[in-house]
Amino acid sequence: MPFRYRLQKILNFRINQKEEQRMRVQEAQIAVSKAEQDIRNNNKAIDDTKDGMRTADPSMYEFYDKYLKHLWEEAERLEIVRQEKQKILDIEIEKLVKCEQKVKVLEKHKEKNKDAYLQEEKKAELTQFSELGVTRFFRKKQEGSSL
Repeated sequence: MPFRYRLQKILNFRINQKEEQRMRVQEAQIAVSKAEQDIRNNNKAIDDTKDGMRTADPSMYEFYDKYLKHLWEEAERLEIVRQEKQKILDIEIEKLVKCEQKVKVLEKHKEKNKDAYLQEEKKAELTQFSELGVTRFFRKKQEGSSL
């Protein structure tokens, strides 16, 4: 009879949970990458505005200053958003680690049960061979004494 793990359904459920959590981590990583890209784009806009200000007419300086102030405020807001998304990513990674640990525990338990099952099978096989050997010995002995 082949080995059958009695907690296989739970193991499969935990593996599915781990995969779902891995997908959530990937989504969080994408969100963090997008936030970082937004920050880089904003920083590029700041640099471009500064470069444009150098060649602009002095009467436009006030508009450039207001726009730069807006871009700096936007940079602060984007950094806060990135930090929030990074916190979410860290939490999701912790959950993934816990899911992986739960799966490893059950896989280790399954492996131990399989080893125990194989040992029992080996003992049963040895017992069966031992009984066959004893039976053959007594048959030969009886055949030898009847001659």
